[in-house]
Amino acid sequence: MNKKLLKKMKEQREKRLEELKGKVTNGEIRAADLDAVNGEIDTIIEELQGIKDELGNDEDSSDEEDEEPAEEEEEKSSEVGDEARDDDNTDEDRGAVLNPEQRDAIMGSISKGLNVRAKSTKKQLENQIRSAFANFIVGNINETQARSLGIEVGNGSVTVPDFLSREVITYSQEENFLRRLGTAVSTDENVKYPVLVKMATAQGHKKERTGTDLIPETDVEFDEIELEPTEFDALATVTKKLLKRTGLPIEKIVMDELKKAYTRKETQYMVHGDEVGNINDGALAKKAVPFTPDPAETRLYDQLVSLKNTPLKPVRKKSRWVVNTAALSLIEKMKTDDGLPLLNPLAQAQDGCSYKLLGHLVEEEDEITVEGKEDVPVFYFGDFSTFYVQDVNGSLELEVLRELFTNTNRVGFKLYSLLDAQLIYSPFEPSIFKFEVTGA
Repeated sequence: MNKKLLKKMKEQREKRLEELKGKVTNGEIRAADLDAVNGEIDTIIEELQGIKDELGNDEDSSDEEDEEPAEEEEEKSSEVGDEARDDDNTDEDRGAVLNPEQRDAIMGSISKGLNVRAKSTKKQLENQIRSAFANFIVGNINETQARSLGIEVGNGSVTVPDFLSREVITYSQEENFLRRLGTAVSTDENVKYPVLVKMATAQGHKKERTGTDLIPETDVEFDEIELEPTEFDALATVTKKLLKRTGLPIEKIVMDELKKAYTRKETQYMVHGDEVGNINDGALAKKAVPFTPDPAETRLYDQLVSLKNTPLKPVRKKSRWVVNTAALSLIEKMKTDDGLPLLNPLAQAQDGCSYKLLGHLVEEEDEITVEGKEDVPVFYFGDFSTFYVQDVNGSLELEVLRELFTNTNRVGFKLYSLLDAQLIYSPFEPSIFKFEVTGA
């Protein structure tokens, strides 16, 4: 429906409410009219809400004017309102005048109708919060104004809105393979994962058990691994000159740079976990079980077959390869005993992978390469869903550092978050194995 027609319909219904308001004020509405008037007001309010919602949300409506249906609406609205009470009845037949409570109730309903506002869509609310967030971080609005627009602000820092926080995590999932392949847990408190450390033993017997032949008791023991969130932060600086250029999407520029810095730091923590002051004993490189090939197996092909068959079958069914560029270059040149390429290209990419090796998907990720050993082929094989990533709800914050970089005419933006990530498995069922090829 075009906007001009909608606006005309809105004016008609608001005009009718004003008419009813005048009649109530002048005492023309009697007790006998109460139900009909209330019904008409409720109908008008409902129609006004729909009209204003459509006016607020329909940005592509035609502006062509169509007056005739609007006039019909006006006549219909007026007729419906008057027919309810136009029975040629005198004031005496219609009963007593409204008491103060009835009068106030009707006036309140009319006032509600005249003040109906369009409901904001989720997208509109996000755009409003995104704009407020951007204006706050570049200094266009203060903390009080930001709070009034739905931004959580305090002590110079601002909680990143949920939808922006999801954008950061989504970017991290795309760039950080352990987020994408692992199991993500969002929580407000530490999570403990049970790990089997002693298995029960079943008993077999030919004869029926008697009172003296009881089932032996066997203990099942579990250890628990607790994920304890670690503080993560990323810092980016922007020149004041850039901030003054209002035509640029500053908040997008800042958030994009912070996302990249945050993801690099997060990935290092999850894969290697060896940064000074931020050690992660559950990192992939530390927790994956080292694979040592049989000395009798001198060919890499035989060693890879042994590596593939090392995990238990339940783990192997859900396993894939994660290799670095050096490893991929090595196996691309290898052939089976039949002279066929060992690395099988897929006709269509599957789960982000373009190859299969010995029947399992192959993913190339240079993040697993050890710093300073870029030429060393590294193979990981296993079920990567056993790598757990814990995000603390609402922990992603952005702090604006205006004074710290004043002397260089820059403004700093610090992204802060809490998370932990560990590879978790039972010693009876290791889930990921690591193989570094030496002398390749």
